[in-house]
Amino acid sequence: MKELVGLPDVLAAREVLRDVVRVTPLEASRPLGELLGGPVWLKCENLQRAGSYKVRGAYLRISRLTPEQRRRGVVAASAGNHAQGVALAAGLLDIASTVFMPEGAPLPKVAATKRYGAQVEFAGATVDEALEAAYEFADRTGAVLIHPFDHPDVIAGQGTVALEILEQCPDVTTIVTAVGGGGLISGIAVAVKALRPQVRVVGVQAAGAAAFPPSLAAGEPTRLGTMRTVADGIAIGRPGDLTFAHVSKLVDEIVTVSEEEISRALLMLLERGKQVVEPAGSAAVAALLSGAVRPGTPTVAVLTGGNIDPLLLLRVIEYGLAAAGRYLRFRVRCGDRPGELASVLSLIAQQRANVVDVEHQRRDPQLRLGEVELALSVETRGPEHSARLVEMLRGHGYQVMFASADQD
Repeated sequence: MKELVGLPDVLAAREVLRDVVRVTPLEASRPLGELLGGPVWLKCENLQRAGSYKVRGAYLRISRLTPEQRRRGVVAASAGNHAQGVALAAGLLDIASTVFMPEGAPLPKVAATKRYGAQVEFAGATVDEALEAAYEFADRTGAVLIHPFDHPDVIAGQGTVALEILEQCPDVTTIVTAVGGGGLISGIAVAVKALRPQVRVVGVQAAGAAAFPPSLAAGEPTRLGTMRTVADGIAIGRPGDLTFAHVSKLVDEIVTVSEEEISRALLMLLERGKQVVEPAGSAAVAALLSGAVRPGTPTVAVLTGGNIDPLLLLRVIEYGLAAAGRYLRFRVRCGDRPGELASVLSLIAQQRANVVDVEHQRRDPQLRLGEVELALSVETRGPEHSARLVEMLRGHGYQVMFASADQD
């Protein structure tokens, strides 16, 4: 059994970080409070320096390097948030940094990492593959690897989030946070179980990249064969040995959420909470909205990061609207007659739905002679409004078709 980080380590980390990181706000969430029947708070690490909690562990780890290690510089691997945390921390400490990022890393995260002063290199398609390249670089150059989660200093630094939560919400009963490799939840659990052992600590993983449930079932870290999720910040194929030891002993529960649930949570946070978060940052809220976690209240959900590519944000919002029944894509077949398009659009307008875009297709070989197909994207007020719109169109004799059978 690996030696676990202790409360004294987290308390010491807070002293090191006192003038470096922000004490991020705890904001009330009215919609979640109404859903759960009691106070729900959002711990806004999306407002932390460099846009996520990652700077906490990165700075603590780098600050404890020897003069010789500092001279050799540091290297890290990340899809974005750890990269920015390492780059910022190394810059504050005047240490050279190199960061390996997956080939598909979001461009804004790449640009931000460079602005903080790091040399960015690309390797592989996943964080795990980028991490292998970082290990090779460390062996070749002597640079010190700053692991994104599997190091005592990183865990202790991330644990300072919990100290703030316990001070800001003394009566908290449950803390819910996203989980990738496990560094944040390990640090939170260390502090919480030492200071308030009755408080539940719950982790949330994306269903398409959930390495902890099979690892916990197997009793040891287990690598996933494949991963697929929009939440790149928590797409880690294998838990760390040290973080697995913490999670298996201290964390109460690990749950998973779907891509639709993540998207709906991100949309709710943007629309109702005025919080810009990345998909991974909304995972805790997704678990509360979906019912994957049914905690007592007060509950605190950690918004782990806010670094999202604006183009991805647009796609996730659209996906979230569709998942919430507020965005419809469908096809309508009708006669190829003058004024037919105007008639369809007029019917949609009568239902107070908003047409986002429309495509007029008359050359598809599957169409009969004298028939056209309209591909429409429409905003509605929700599932009931969408159902009324489709029923009305069909009632006027139009054939309405969806790509997925469950909407037909």
